Amino acid sequence: MLEFESVGKSFGPAVALHNVSCRVESGRFVTLFGPNGAGKTTLIRIAATLARPSNGRTRLFGQDVRTADAGLRRRIGVVSHQSFLYGELTALENLVFFARLFDRNDAEARARAAAQTVGLSDRLDQQVRSFSRGLEQRCAIARALVHDPDVLMLDEPYSGLDPVATKNLTSVLSRAHGAGKTVIMTSHDLARGAELAQDVGILARGRLRFWGNPPADIETAFAEAIGGSA
Repeated sequence: MLEFESVGKSFGPAVALHNVSCRVESGRFVTLFGPNGAGKTTLIRIAATLARPSNGRTRLFGQDVRTADAGLRRRIGVVSHQSFLYGELTALENLVFFARLFDRNDAEARARAAAQTVGLSDRLDQQVRSFSRGLEQRCAIARALVHDPDVLMLDEPYSGLDPVATKNLTSVLSRAHGAGKTVIMTSHDLARGAELAQDVGILARGRLRFWGNPPADIETAFAEAIGGSA
């Protein structure tokens, strides 16, 4: 579904990624770990066609992301640090708006289905600006799912959530994955990030130090990967 082949990314003299290579199979749940500045966000932005690699090749569904067309982007749902929601609109109005952006003729039906997936059906008539951080995050995920993408990509979705919202988010992601979506996310939370993961990547200083099934002791594996990052 997704393949990185010797992918590098530089911002002027600063190198964010060094020759990253890995493959994500369709239907998998993948979590990318790493400290701040490790390159997690850059890698997921490249995967989501929001940034281009400086070198190497990235293929999504067999297509090079550098020449990605609108059809490829419709297969991706992205959740970043910003929700991209309009606070003065209700949750339903937001979701219908984004469904129409993707030319969905069944915009309201898709909006309600996405809201049900994330457990937001009883909040559809509320303005988003009245939502807690956890509810806003759920609505952002519904926005990313409203056009029925094949893959959901999330950058630090647990950031800023309280314990209840964290538990709810884990349930939402589990349901999305159970519905057949490929899920790729970045996380600082080792325990939460590994809870649902079928594959784990650990980045340090722009290099992929670990890739594979979640190790039995994720904290030790993380420490070893970071310790070998010099």
